[in-house]
Amino acid sequence: MKVTLSFEESESDDVSIMVDALRASSTITLALDNFNRIIPCFTLEDAFELKKEFGGIVAGERGGKQIEGCDIGNSPSALKDYKTNEELLILTTTNGTRILENMQSTVLVGSLINAKSVALRSIELANDHIDVVMAGVKGEFAIEDFLASGEILYWICENLKDYELSEYAKSAILATRDYELVKEAFVNSRTAKRLIKLNYKDDVELCCLKNISDNVAIYENNELTLYIPIS
Repeated sequence: MKVTLSFEESESDDVSIMVDALRASSTITLALDNFNRIIPCFTLEDAFELKKEFGGIVAGERGGKQIEGCDIGNSPSALKDYKTNEELLILTTTNGTRILENMQSTVLVGSLINAKSVALRSIELANDHIDVVMAGVKGEFAIEDFLASGEILYWICENLKDYELSEYAKSAILATRDYELVKEAFVNSRTAKRLIKLNYKDDVELCCLKNISDNVAIYENNELTLYIPIS
């Protein structure tokens, strides 16, 4: 099995794992506790049009801030406890939803909070190539995505007997073996600092936690649903 790490665009046409650690991947993962479907939108106009047509809850942010007119922001801690009878979440974010648009493979969503589970599901689905794809921030490298990807890659390699690991992927694994340093890097990343200034410290602390959810989202037919493992 070929196992690689990429930035923004996947090099696999087999299985890809999208990682936007602060915060879209964590939001999607935890939102699946309360919503049956999540539709990622690439513009706010599309999000509001979908709400008119199908109902649901709109979660949206730009630059970390909740968008005016949205029901909620891109906040995993808020969505975790969100009470509603709606089954559809419509999500539009700065980075993570943008990355999903151009992937041509089977796509899963990963973060620190579901690293082990998404790793196991990717192995289950893959034929010959798993690529972990960092979303970054507006075209720039984000250390939190690199570290979350390293944790996912660690669990992939722990559960594969035979694999070919790229050196980029290997460096991410090595960077994640000291969890205290990982948490320190998360909290001091430019993304985290911006979110903390916007009063989203709870989100940053939540996204730093490892393997607190077994949820794994799969992206099919332009929507995200809970992947049900093959028995």
